[in-house]
Amino acid sequence: MTRTDCRWSCMSKMKKTRKLGGGRKPAKPGYSAEKNLKEQMDAAVELYKNDMTLQGIADELSFNPIKVRKLLITADVYESEVAEKVKRTFNEYRETQDYKTAILSTAKTLQLSRASVTSYLPYEKGVYFPVEEKEKISVGAERQRRYRAMKLLKKNPCEETLWNCIVAFRGYEFKTISGLPFAYRLKKGRGNKFTKELWIDRRENSKSLAWSSVLLAYKNIGRIGQIVDRPKALGDIRGVSYIYGIFNRFGLIKMPEK
Repeated sequence: MTRTDCRWSCMSKMKKTRKLGGGRKPAKPGYSAEKNLKEQMDAAVELYKNDMTLQGIADELSFNPIKVRKLLITADVYESEVAEKVKRTFNEYRETQDYKTAILSTAKTLQLSRASVTSYLPYEKGVYFPVEEKEKISVGAERQRRYRAMKLLKKNPCEETLWNCIVAFRGYEFKTISGLPFAYRLKKGRGNKFTKELWIDRRENSKSLAWSSVLLAYKNIGRIGQIVDRPKALGDIRGVSYIYGIFNRFGLIKMPEK
């Protein structure tokens, strides 16, 4: 190989060598799918709160009504019988099936098209997260979820709806019958699911409150919404003073007027 050939060979290798950190640049460096979705949801929710119809919101934002509904469902502010059925059925199948299979199973069970089922489910990527990620949702959305949880509890009082209320109200400031403020938090265990134990935050050291104790007190309520004159009326249960305050806020019982 001549000196000229060697020089051209070296230059060719240098051209083929890629710089560290190189690669194809994104077409839209400033684009964020989640930010875009949040802006669309915020706009739709604001108009929805002003009692605008889906079609009205769609016209205002230049969307179609189905997209508007999906945005509102993702924001957890839209309610309808069909939406509730789709959500409940899909979540049941999702426990044992992957996402796509659960959609098909839901469609078959409810005799809906796959597209219809998808339109009643929230966007997979968004900013209004499941209730397990409470710290990422807005104050307004949090208030809405608490309201919905209480509404379902009153409509269908049972262990499941009571637990949903417990989850929705974690971090909320309750009061005992004597007026002492307290809150509780939940910890996560296997599968990133909440363990059924409430940690009462009132003093420096937290106290644990077993879910079984909450259920025992719940079963001792004679009639939903009745006046219960003192915590011990719910039973000689550890932490009953806290349970009493929680049940009062949920509307399961009423404190006597002072």
